[in-house]
Amino acid sequence: MKKSSIIFFERKFPSANMILIKDQLPILIDTGFGSGAKDTEHLIKEAGVSPEDLHLIVNTHYHSDHVGGNSYFQKNYGVTIATHKWDADLINSCDPEACSAEWLDQPVEPYRVDKKLSDNDEIHTGSKTLKVIHTPGHTLGHISLYEPEEEVLICGDLFHKNDIGWLNIFREGVSSIHRSIESLERLSTLRIGRAYSGHGPQIENPSASIDAARNRFEKWLITPEKVSWHAIKRIFAFTLIIKNGLAREEIDSYLLRCGWFQDFARYSFQLQPEESIPILLDEMIRSKAASWHNNYLIATTPYQVPQEKWMNENIKPKDWKPQDILT
Repeated sequence: MKKSSIIFFERKFPSANMILIKDQLPILIDTGFGSGAKDTEHLIKEAGVSPEDLHLIVNTHYHSDHVGGNSYFQKNYGVTIATHKWDADLINSCDPEACSAEWLDQPVEPYRVDKKLSDNDEIHTGSKTLKVIHTPGHTLGHISLYEPEEEVLICGDLFHKNDIGWLNIFREGVSSIHRSIESLERLSTLRIGRAYSGHGPQIENPSASIDAARNRFEKWLITPEKVSWHAIKRIFAFTLIIKNGLAREEIDSYLLRCGWFQDFARYSFQLQPEESIPILLDEMIRSKAASWHNNYLIATTPYQVPQEKWMNENIKPKDWKPQDILT
């Protein structure tokens, strides 16, 4: 019998990282952004797993960079998709809030969740067992996965090697910081040799990263405005990535249409949205999250430019038809 293996794919934005459990019952954890679905397919084939042999796709949470390939694999290969039950109910009912896609203005093609996961569930891959750990904070339905034999943790966007997941206080609640700290506390009790997060490199010293994440969240409890700045810069940078930049003259009208920008401006910064635009742009440049190129604002983080059709793709859960996700 072939030895099973855990294969980590560090991917460029707009796709999140993926993990493939290569075993008798192969599992793919997260599927990247929609524009990268063919790349996702190619990567797992190169690793020696045929898409039709995938036993299960598991999503750590429902943001577009983690679930964007779901539709492709479900429609083309009939792969079963699993996620936390709270995410599943929103997705399967085509709720406008599903994936926070409407609020974030991020396209997600329709898919259904076939298997609803709960805390302490076990996912069997043949020779391995992954334990499902509910780790809310970044989203309410966020999960981590733990493989005890190799002491491997898959932590989604709860924390990264040198960063933490941004917090959506308007859709996931103002207690997101407390939830994140509690989730980290729970993970800190595990024996973790290495960890894989949704973005960035493999984490060789997980306990140090967990400690650093906890310290940062605790500081945010004292200075909650930092929660908002951390979030708004990451959301806008992701927008610049999936659109491959925005022209200077279209930025104002674009931002004023976005739910996330309206909420942060009015409620976090106590400003009219129009007043917040130059402040955000100045901070994007100051922090080197973006820079101007020929009158276009471009994200500075390395990314793979989406195909043309994805730059203006506008499909959201509110547009999903029940027959799209049930057939």
